[in-house]
Amino acid sequence: MPAITSDTTAQTVITTFETSPGQCADLLEELQAAYDGFISRQPGFLAAALHVNDAQTRIANYSQWARREDFLAMLRSDEMRDRNRRIGALCRSFEPVLYDVSATYGG
Repeated sequence: MPAITSDTTAQTVITTFETSPGQCADLLEELQAAYDGFISRQPGFLAAALHVNDAQTRIANYSQWARREDFLAMLRSDEMRDRNRRIGALCRSFEPVLYDVSATYGG
């Protein structure tokens, strides 16, 4: 499970996908297959979560990596490049952005 704390040394990546209600389920299945079959097995992977909005027009992905370099190596792999082509065909756009946790609130 992702642990969101401001004292982490982990790299946080938030990716948003714009899709349509007709393709949302297919995109979600493709993302789940990518995590199950490849991403979660890569060096430095810590945790991830997928979120779908009520209108099924956006998917948000929160992932954590031990190091920025681990995430970038996964992204540049031939396997992920192939998967990203399939993912890209199921959405209007997607953009992974690397973040540092600045503050957290609650339990």
